Amino acid sequence: MADNEDPKKERKNRGKSKEVCGYPISIFFIVVNEFCERFSYYGMRAVLVLYFKFFLRWDDDLSTSIYHTFVALCYLTPILGAIVADSWLGKFKTIIYLSIVYAIGQVAMAVSAIHDITDTDRDGTPDNMIFHVVMSMVGLFLIALGTGGIKPCVAAFGGDQFGDHQEKQRRTFFSVFYLCINGGSLLSTIITPILRAQECGIYSQQKCYSLAFGVPAALMVVALVVFIAGSGMYYKAEPQGNIMLDVSKCIGFAIKNRYRHRSKQFPKRKHWMDWAEEKYDKLLIAQIKMVLKVLFLYIPLPVFWTLFDQKGSRWTLQATTMDGNFGLLVIQPDQMQTVNPILILTLVPIMDSVVYPLIKKCGLNFTPLKRMTVGMVMAAIAFFCAAVVQLQIDKTLPVFPSSSESQLKILNMDSNPVTVNLPSYPPFTVPAAQVGDLFQKLCAKVALIFHNSSDESTPVHYFNLQVSEKYFTFEGEQILTEDLISKPEQGYNGIRFINGLATAVNVSSPAVDFGLIQPLNYTTYSLVQYGKTTFTLRSGSQSCEFSKEFGYGSSYAFFIPSTLVFGPTCQESITVIEEIKPNSVHMALQIPQYFFITAGEVMFSVTGLEFSYSQAPSNMKAVLQAGWLLTVAIGNFIVLIVKKKKKKKIKFPVSWAEYVLFASLLIAMCVLFSIMAYFYTYIDPTEIEAQFKTTTNEDDEKHKNGEIQIYGLCVHL
Repeated sequence: MADNEDPKKERKNRGKSKEVCGYPISIFFIVVNEFCERFSYYGMRAVLVLYFKFFLRWDDDLSTSIYHTFVALCYLTPILGAIVADSWLGKFKTIIYLSIVYAIGQVAMAVSAIHDITDTDRDGTPDNMIFHVVMSMVGLFLIALGTGGIKPCVAAFGGDQFGDHQEKQRRTFFSVFYLCINGGSLLSTIITPILRAQECGIYSQQKCYSLAFGVPAALMVVALVVFIAGSGMYYKAEPQGNIMLDVSKCIGFAIKNRYRHRSKQFPKRKHWMDWAEEKYDKLLIAQIKMVLKVLFLYIPLPVFWTLFDQKGSRWTLQATTMDGNFGLLVIQPDQMQTVNPILILTLVPIMDSVVYPLIKKCGLNFTPLKRMTVGMVMAAIAFFCAAVVQLQIDKTLPVFPSSSESQLKILNMDSNPVTVNLPSYPPFTVPAAQVGDLFQKLCAKVALIFHNSSDESTPVHYFNLQVSEKYFTFEGEQILTEDLISKPEQGYNGIRFINGLATAVNVSSPAVDFGLIQPLNYTTYSLVQYGKTTFTLRSGSQSCEFSKEFGYGSSYAFFIPSTLVFGPTCQESITVIEEIKPNSVHMALQIPQYFFITAGEVMFSVTGLEFSYSQAPSNMKAVLQAGWLLTVAIGNFIVLIVKKKKKKKIKFPVSWAEYVLFASLLIAMCVLFSIMAYFYTYIDPTEIEAQFKTTTNEDDEKHKNGEIQIYGLCVHL
């Protein structure tokens, strides 16, 4: 059936699709398409902020800003998609063409994450980062255009497949459709972080972002193929003209006409939209008034989305500094987002079947606007919870020196104790093959005097300590090496070995090969994952094994003493120096904030869509849907504005203060919204439209009888 077929014909038999249990077979293609598309979108989005931070090497603020810019574009482009579908191509062709654009964008993202493309020196790091950045930005733009463009079309296209005799089936379809959205989101946010955590590469093994983006790209291609496969069964309605364009023209004319008649000699009109009566039908004007009344209520709503969409950015980054060991299950930071769809699938039926009916039985009038207000409060509570969690995390983070300070930890590599004189501190002794206490916040240069314990009258050495550096001593000689000055990324553990033997030692493990360590020397830091790692030490024909259980985000130095005796194990001989403690705040502490943000989403988002639908005129429900999606886009832009102001003027000494700022902002908007909601009067759009249609029919009847009313006078024709 062609796109230009009259939608008023054959309303009961929408297309060539046969029915199964009262449902057109064609809708099964649409449901599968939606599941695959949502898997593709949410799977890519789940790992996106980590891709920015750890692959493109952007800082937290830039990663968050680009993430929210992308999400905002995804909710701006539905307006473009609706205009194209309604005015030009029709829903079917719009979905096909933009899905192709969508799939190309996903493939571009997968290609951008292949580090071997520009890794000419084979060190595991791309040498031409511009290529990867450009490819990823082009990919994200195409994805935003595709996913946003088809967003207003797919659900409506599915609804078109049902005839007037299938209202019950149509309602069930929309419920299943929503279930597919959350099902695709749930599975993708479980699977793609697992794929990201794998290691892949031709020349060097790195985190497999290319696979994490490649699988969603493949699912998008599957979604496109499945949708095209059902082409012969679809009912394809002819484009009927875009009501949003008509609304925009009418509002524009009203404003222009009011400006032309701004003089006091022209009488005022009851509503400023009444200035469009000279050109537009009164029914259309009345419908626009109803829409504007609801859109006015939308003004405070973007702040809710400002908080809500940070669960995919700031909350994911917060999880990277936490412990994800749940016993039998180890959770990746980006997998914590799965809590949201799981809770949605749980809370929606509980709210509809238990909570709301119980509130009604208690005699409370829990109107849609009151539900939305409570939902905003829930989201604010979620961010207060996030601030509390961040406070706990901050307590466990190491204190690193500023640019004008130093910190000092002395490792005695000698076989005898060493006494150290440090200005402003009493002399202290470092035992053989041991490390001394950590001294922090020293001035940029500190004079140190070392004495051998057997002859303290003679100083071993005198030198100046430089900023953020560590010294190792051996028989009067100092070895200079830089320490880690930040937590290892992505929950990895930074480790290195220090050889105190007089002979070279080879250190290797299944994950990392440190190679040959020369006498009295050390290795650079290498990263190992969570879990137990066994290291093998070899010197000539001798060898022994040393094992260590690692957590998340720690740093260790392993000192091989000069007294080491090789054997089956050297577990007790190795000196373990814990430089940075592992993450000790458990990721389970994020569950309360996910619970409150999801409860807020159910009460705010689901109720808001229901409220908008009930208060919208019959032919302008798409206009309010576009307005609702626009609040999501504006909410993400607010994040960008706050980030920009933060860099220029507002300084947050700690991360938790930023969470409190956003929560307080939403509370303020919640108060404003509750005041606006108090003065809002619920309407029945059908009754209002019926009044105008009745008046129009009476005027038509008078016209048929040969009379028409001009300027209040009845004239017979």
